[in-house]
Amino acid sequence: MRICSFLPSTTEIVYELGLGHNLVGLTHECNYPPEVKDKQTVIMSFLDHKMLSSKEIDNLVTKNAAEGKSTYLIDNDTLKEANPDIILTQKLCEVCAVSGNQVSEAVEVLGHTPEIISLEPTTIDEIFDTINTIGEATGTQKKAKEITDSLRARVEKVRSALENERDRPRVFCLEWLEPPFVGGHWVPEMVEIAGGENGIGKPCEPSFKVTWEEIVDFAPQMLFIMPCGFDIEKTINELDVVTSKDEWFALPSTNRGEIYIVDANSYFSRPGPRIVDGLEIL
Repeated sequence: MRICSFLPSTTEIVYELGLGHNLVGLTHECNYPPEVKDKQTVIMSFLDHKMLSSKEIDNLVTKNAAEGKSTYLIDNDTLKEANPDIILTQKLCEVCAVSGNQVSEAVEVLGHTPEIISLEPTTIDEIFDTINTIGEATGTQKKAKEITDSLRARVEKVRSALENERDRPRVFCLEWLEPPFVGGHWVPEMVEIAGGENGIGKPCEPSFKVTWEEIVDFAPQMLFIMPCGFDIEKTINELDVVTSKDEWFALPSTNRGEIYIVDANSYFSRPGPRIVDGLEIL
């Protein structure tokens, strides 16, 4: 069995299932677990996320989308060399990963048609379902069930501890710095389970652009800064983009000292097993 993972989250799932030795190709963003450094990269990005600011990234992504261009490139030669019989991909967000159409076109270089598994989770339960789906496709159903049972138990432990909590702080999750975006998909659900009041983000729906005036009107008591694809160091380096705003000082979360920078790349952006770590962090 030869697996290509076109998502960092599915790469993590493959390793959790004990199938790291079957992984023959991944993306430039796959960085966990550490063993992935020895795997060949099949997908690359035209954007250097480490060098560009959040505003520059947004401008380029918006420009590419308007022109019908992708931000990602599939290396057909490397894909052909990898020769996968299973490809794990998604159709959830073309900003975050290669599109389904690109995958369909790329596999034409292979001498066979691999099984393409497209995963589109928007809730915590659906994230767990993707683990079971990959388990079924790879003959590791038992291991997948063990993993998801353990993850569900951890979620329920948090839920049961806080479900009757009446004093729920208003929580805003900043998923992009400039322009500001509010966290979507599973993030609003995470906030609610963790004992917070989610007021702007929409469960099961993508993140979306908001204004600082809207954030001020919501008056969050806690602010979690989690730019999609950023780690803590990258976020800190760009923090003045938000802290220099006049509106920043009008937020109750600022006055209360309830500002938290979290590792979005590891615990919030990727729909994989570590999303439960993110819930526990919240």
